[in-house]
Amino acid sequence: MTRDFLIIGGGIAGISAAARLAHLGQVTLLEAEPNPAHHASGRSAALYEPFYGLPPVVAFSHASGAYLREANGGVLSPRGLMIVAGADERKQFEKDIAVMDLAEISFAEALAHMPILNPETVRYAGWADHAWDIDTDLLIQNFMREARGLGAELVMGGRVNSLTRTGSGWVAETAKGAFAGRVLINAAGAWVDEVARMAGVVSPGFTPMRRSMARIPAPGGHDVSRWPMVFGAGETWYSKPDAGALIVSPAEEHPMDPHDAWADDMVLAEGLARYEERVTEPVTRLLASWAGLRTFAPDRVPVIGFAPGRTDFFWLAGQGGYGFQSAPAISAFVADLIGGRPTEIDADVADAVSPARFV
Repeated sequence: MTRDFLIIGGGIAGISAAARLAHLGQVTLLEAEPNPAHHASGRSAALYEPFYGLPPVVAFSHASGAYLREANGGVLSPRGLMIVAGADERKQFEKDIAVMDLAEISFAEALAHMPILNPETVRYAGWADHAWDIDTDLLIQNFMREARGLGAELVMGGRVNSLTRTGSGWVAETAKGAFAGRVLINAAGAWVDEVARMAGVVSPGFTPMRRSMARIPAPGGHDVSRWPMVFGAGETWYSKPDAGALIVSPAEEHPMDPHDAWADDMVLAEGLARYEERVTEPVTRLLASWAGLRTFAPDRVPVIGFAPGRTDFFWLAGQGGYGFQSAPAISAFVADLIGGRPTEIDADVADAVSPARFV
């Protein structure tokens, strides 16, 4: 049976799109892994910071706020955001706090938020309370529940091996069999270029970028539960509380081929050293380490819309590290575009994410 929409990719982008499109017609979603949100979505820092990213991303993030706070009881909890910088980083610090709408605070105020900051190396600090943790598992489950409740077919372990264009749309051959759909939505994360090649569609060229993370014990035995997310100036590292421990990332962006990513030990060590320079508690051991791939278009702006000259191939790609915080608004925008109805997204933002910009 040919369904209306065939979505490839079971991360937050594909799952949220499935929930929205299920209101418009029959949906099949194909995810290569045995579980949803296995790759980038499952390795997210899980922060809602609506000022984080380029202007089109910020617009979608702000537009997602009400949904994240209210829908199904909400998925946000307070976290806060702080940026710290050394004496030689003033210019970068000023840029960061301006872009992310932080207020400069004293070292004493910063120390109240994170009591292990090093007074000898931290000269500047900025703070804002407009950052929240996202319960990413709950958000995914909410969207999956909505999709399934409307009859969507969510196929796990359905890696796509080939795509064939037919008179009525597409047929995807997978390990779970063949699935047909009228409109193909490419939400395959780091694999979006591979899907485009199978479909014979020209891609603007997406680059998966590795980002490594380490979980370390709570420094000095502190209760870290109320500590904010902390960035080094220029996003050279960040830390964030996680289940009684602390996640520290070197915040690297290393181009990679799509694969099940893992942390690079040397890169992780360099990032941990940058973090250690700003604190008084050394890192003595790791509890765990991992990595994810954040995928970007050439201009680092998401690509959302029908491929130029096509009405059967839709791009939902290049969200980078902003997928969770922008998914509610982006998925609604996807449904508006595919359903041919007015959207609440400003025209300049819609143009900024359109695939037509690469023609």
